[in-house]
Amino acid sequence: MCFQLKPDIKHEEGISLSFHLSRILPHIVVIWDKPYFYAIGKSNNSMSLRDFGLEWESILEQIAAEGIKDFSDRTWQFQEVPLTKTVSANVISLLAYQVLKTSKPYPFSSITALSKNGVQVRREAKFWAEPIEIYGTLQPAITLTMKSKFLLTKTLAEFYLNHPEKDNLEKLLIDLNVRSISGDIQGNGTITQLIKEPSLIHKQKLIEKATNEISKKALQDELSDKFLVAVKFGKGKKLYEYGMTALRPCVTSETASRFGVNWGELLKQTKILYKERTKLLVIYKEEAENALNNYGFELGLSINSRHYPELFWQSQVPIEDTPLLFGNGVISAQSKILTGLSRGGVYRRYYKFSDPSRPIRITVLNLCEVGFDNFLQKLKERLKSYKFESLFVSKSISLKNLSDTQARAKVEEVVNELMEIKPEIVLAFLPQSDRNADEEEGGSLYHKIYDLLLSRQIASQMIYEDTLKNPDYYKNILNQVVPGILAKLGNLPFVLAEPLEIADCFIGLDISRESKTKLSGTMNACASMRLYGKQGEFIRYLLKDTLIQGEEIPKQFLEGLLPKKEFEGKIVLIYRDGRFCGQEVANLLEWAEAIGCKLILVECRKSGIPRLYNFVNKTIAAPEKGLALRISSTEAVLVTTDVTEKMGLAYPLRLTVITGNHPALISPPIEQVVETTLKLTLLHYGALKMPRLPMPVYGAHKMAKLRLRGIYPSSMLEGDCQFWL
Repeated sequence: MCFQLKPDIKHEEGISLSFHLSRILPHIVVIWDKPYFYAIGKSNNSMSLRDFGLEWESILEQIAAEGIKDFSDRTWQFQEVPLTKTVSANVISLLAYQVLKTSKPYPFSSITALSKNGVQVRREAKFWAEPIEIYGTLQPAITLTMKSKFLLTKTLAEFYLNHPEKDNLEKLLIDLNVRSISGDIQGNGTITQLIKEPSLIHKQKLIEKATNEISKKALQDELSDKFLVAVKFGKGKKLYEYGMTALRPCVTSETASRFGVNWGELLKQTKILYKERTKLLVIYKEEAENALNNYGFELGLSINSRHYPELFWQSQVPIEDTPLLFGNGVISAQSKILTGLSRGGVYRRYYKFSDPSRPIRITVLNLCEVGFDNFLQKLKERLKSYKFESLFVSKSISLKNLSDTQARAKVEEVVNELMEIKPEIVLAFLPQSDRNADEEEGGSLYHKIYDLLLSRQIASQMIYEDTLKNPDYYKNILNQVVPGILAKLGNLPFVLAEPLEIADCFIGLDISRESKTKLSGTMNACASMRLYGKQGEFIRYLLKDTLIQGEEIPKQFLEGLLPKKEFEGKIVLIYRDGRFCGQEVANLLEWAEAIGCKLILVECRKSGIPRLYNFVNKTIAAPEKGLALRISSTEAVLVTTDVTEKMGLAYPLRLTVITGNHPALISPPIEQVVETTLKLTLLHYGALKMPRLPMPVYGAHKMAKLRLRGIYPSSMLEGDCQFWL
């Protein structure tokens, strides 16, 4: 059945209310698809859907009785809507998803891969609604995959009572990740506040609002008289107060040692081998089918290339054979980048190095107790093979017997002294212990040096001491470090040999946010842009860290990306990292029409994406780089990386082309967008391995994150050197 509520309900309310209806009503699930609710019941449903409207008021009273504050004081008029046409594929997919999400008992098995000291690594099903277009018609479907998660079998109360530092409440509990035992709220949360000695009245109000017995009992025990914890889940600002026995701590890299387990060992157990994946998917599909059959659903074949070959795409030319253009007109395949650099040199030298005899001034700052002369000799030889001379000045300092604060002060002093030499890039060798120092309040030497140099518009390259200890690593490190050094100095090692036909230039947009750790709930925000040419050549970047509300990039910043003089008459493909928000699309199109250019707008998302597999000898295998699945005429899933089995399974990208009737908007075939995106992953100069993201998007997030931390080129919110590589 279908129904609507009056007055009109907001999006967030509709999603939340449908979940609670599905949770409390026996044998009925409800979803919200603006502006209507849809309900489906089991064939043996004790409560007829026809009685749904008659019992509406009592249903709302039941929700209110369970303490759902958002709906306890609301009244809506129930109105059934006749189903005069076929229910959409999206609605059917959402109903199937809701069945799997709210069924009791939960339909999927939980497999324990490791159990040690009360810490478990578990395999769990992951699923969501995913309609797919087949033969031009959208069909209902769900995505079914799996994930590994850590679980501590102890409650937060047990963890606290048995911890040697239990007298230091704030240090032990604030910022600790936790999960609700009852599952009243899904996902991990963070303890942000402690409510010490809560009043009886305050506790009674919480008990009345509690939606389950676990939460109620936790608010009534002796420990809850001493204090409660306030937890924030996800990105929301709302805090939920719990008694400690209603929560479990989450195991993270920072907390693993507190629970007597090795973080590396846990991570190793999270990797699911392909044979195990095959078995689990068979099990999960059977369990899903059993739950869905109760509501009249049937699961068909999994989407595969044997039955649906038209849905799958691969480049006609293997991506590693894509021709790249180097200096002096030399063309070499992507798989032979080093050969191309040795034969032709870089595609374009930065103006400072237009004279090949002009050396790169490199200052070496050695902060570890390891020799580096052999490495520097190899580095000098490699630069020369790429037709660059180099001039080295070295400085070694010992950090032994210095505290972290003293070490940072010493490093700042030495870096300031090095500025008299006026280097163009500083090569810093760092102690291995500095890798994880950003978790500490003072931060790492890495970012201390990065900040000091970048504020002076000087590039840097950091290398950890383990690299120097093993000469066998030299060749591999040099293969990646040297092109990155050249690119940071403004050179372009290579570009695509064949221009991309889809557009004249490419832009990547991103907003990055970072919580201010000392001020709860406040955020810094920075918008970033990078511009690339028709052959994927980097042109410039732009940063703006004005006050940004929500996730929407301001109109003024968007207009500043497209100067009329530069973009008039051109076709511009804009990648948005994530979804376009608010009025971004409308503002971009309005400006494009005003200056006389055309836009292709593409969302590039990194999460909530169906996994793709190869299937070899009846066993799942890793997907090939460049494999794509066509979700619809405007959306596709694309694998851009090779991942070894011990590292897990490749995460694809989801590409969505914005469509509409606006005169400034172009919507090319999704296959063309896929191929373009894949080729734009080939232009990362800081590593020979292709990044997951196309380059217009790849660096934007890191660039903005550095800006948020106060690390940016002084007076250089716009520039033409890729300092973030």
